[in-house]
Amino acid sequence: MGLAGSAHSKVKHARILLLGLDAAGKSTVLYKFKFKEPFSTIPTVGFNVEMIQTEKHLQLTIWDVGGQEKMRSFWCYYFENTDGLVYVVDSTNKHTLDEAKKQFQFILQNELIKNVPVVLLANKQDLPGALNADEITRKFNMKKYCSDRDWYVQPCCAITGQGLAEGFNKVTEFVKRSKDDSVRFTKQNVTLKTSRKM
Repeated sequence: MGLAGSAHSKVKHARILLLGLDAAGKSTVLYKFKFKEPFSTIPTVGFNVEMIQTEKHLQLTIWDVGGQEKMRSFWCYYFENTDGLVYVVDSTNKHTLDEAKKQFQFILQNELIKNVPVVLLANKQDLPGALNADEITRKFNMKKYCSDRDWYVQPCCAITGQGLAEGFNKVTEFVKRSKDDSVRFTKQNVTLKTSRKM
């Protein structure tokens, strides 16, 4: 009993926020990644939550929040205690890319999401006219707006699953790195406080 409890306690939990405009493919991304099967989705009103074990010692709790215009004003209520942001964009829809970029930059300015690592999924790569990773990187000005954090742009197709494993592997890598850094930082603070008392 004690051994099982101690093994379970070694599992780290990370809270991942999955955002993007409506029809970007967020829920399809989530369920395709989790179940590896084609999945019929309807527009998300509110949110979906799924837990996915990406590695032996890391479990992601993924919050997929609706992207309709009326829902975007509620996004900020989900920012607190976020360990990673996955932002999904429809790479083919030139009409919505500017709005997607505006919302993305607005998210990054929030103090609660400061320094949180970002993976941008450039979805719908199976369709003609999809912007590639370099074009999305430039369009979203990633080097400027994500200069304070780890970031990555991953082309993907939520329908076939292409690129999803790579995208979430990057999320896992970034989250593990930031959690390790925060543990190191906490240990340094404890050491400093102890040495000051001496």
